[in-house]
Amino acid sequence: MTGAVRRYERLVRQAQADARIPALSVALHRADRPLWTFQVGTAGPDRTLDAGTQFRIGSITKTFTAVLVLQCRDDGLVDLDDPIGRHLDLPAHGELPVRRLLSHTAGIQREPYGDVWDTLEVPDADRLVAELARAERVLPPARRFHYSNLGVALLGALVGRLRGGTWAEVLHDRILAPLELRDTTVLPTDRAAVGYLVEPYSDHARPEPSTDFGAVGPAAQLWSTAADLARWAAFLADPATVDPAGAVLVPAILDEMRWPLAVTDETLWTVGFGLGLILVPQGDRVVHVGHDGAMPGFLAGAYGRRGGAGTPAALGAAVLGSSGTADAVFELPHRLLAAAVEHDPADLAPWVPGAPAPAAYQPVLGRWWGEGFEYVFFWRAGALRARGAADPPGRPPAVFHPIGPDLFRTVSGRETGELLRLTRGPDGEVIRMHWATYRFTRTQEIFDAR
Repeated sequence: MTGAVRRYERLVRQAQADARIPALSVALHRADRPLWTFQVGTAGPDRTLDAGTQFRIGSITKTFTAVLVLQCRDDGLVDLDDPIGRHLDLPAHGELPVRRLLSHTAGIQREPYGDVWDTLEVPDADRLVAELARAERVLPPARRFHYSNLGVALLGALVGRLRGGTWAEVLHDRILAPLELRDTTVLPTDRAAVGYLVEPYSDHARPEPSTDFGAVGPAAQLWSTAADLARWAAFLADPATVDPAGAVLVPAILDEMRWPLAVTDETLWTVGFGLGLILVPQGDRVVHVGHDGAMPGFLAGAYGRRGGAGTPAALGAAVLGSSGTADAVFELPHRLLAAAVEHDPADLAPWVPGAPAPAAYQPVLGRWWGEGFEYVFFWRAGALRARGAADPPGRPPAVFHPIGPDLFRTVSGRETGELLRLTRGPDGEVIRMHWATYRFTRTQEIFDAR
């Protein structure tokens, strides 16, 4: 057992003991090491706790539904700015844009009509739609983040309608099968753990009822294992490594989903929300992307890590617990990801010399001035790049892709999407550049209309 693994196990054992979690199952996925899984506790009477034990994952289900919606968009079945009523026959709220429902900024109430969490009577698809007129718009659209299981339930219905099947069928065919998530199911198997309410003033744990979430299933229905969810979290953070063929989604679409559209707290700005994904900044240009989940008797968290020195490819962590009150489950994935990078960082690849920049681009290399600031243009990994001379080392450079003679498109970093245009003198030297229409010159100049 390595020192890093001992540290992981101690983190898990400490969380299980301190938070009094009957069963705790964790997994750490990374491209450069074997999958690590660990379990501690008991799954319930006459049940074995091992890496194949299923737990309910609650709202982590929403990340799967969000990916299904983006697949529909990429296949031309829906536009994210379409009102959902363009594709579903709804008695109310049909004007809400798909994008707003994905980012929880549509303003629709949190749950379906009625006291769902009191009665545990969850509507079927027909009743969900029939009672939609009784659901409130509690905030104006785009006003702020407001979490809504009802909104995601509508997105699940949308996916089924667009694909001509049920949400569960589409989920299996378009995500679970391609990524080989064989232990992720809509209904629990005979390997499922019992979920508990652990009493606060004694060591007694009372079993919680197992409920089918019906038409709200796309928001919270799934059961899974820590191994499956760690792989899923790694996919959300690094799809190019986990799904190199793009069978589920190409990396650029995950980039879109991870772009923060709202913060969950307007004063702290510590958690963001993209298109169905929670974004938790860790400092030093590192973000954890994924989701938490809560259902009666179960809490779960699954996050992948992006950015930062030492982060290996496809790093994801999942933590599943059989207690509905142990919020330590939510913190543990982040602690495991940080521990992996601190105690077992990615191996350092040696630098090797590369090919020179094409002759046509060599006059661009070096220092330029634009808007009164100095920039450095350079050639790395087969592409022209640029960064501010005063940028901190960790800030990603702008990357350019040629689209014509002396014309580039900025494909990432500063001014993404904008053009870079070269102007040459009689001898072929680049004497001026325009990036996003701003003039760049070899010396610092004023704005003088020349």
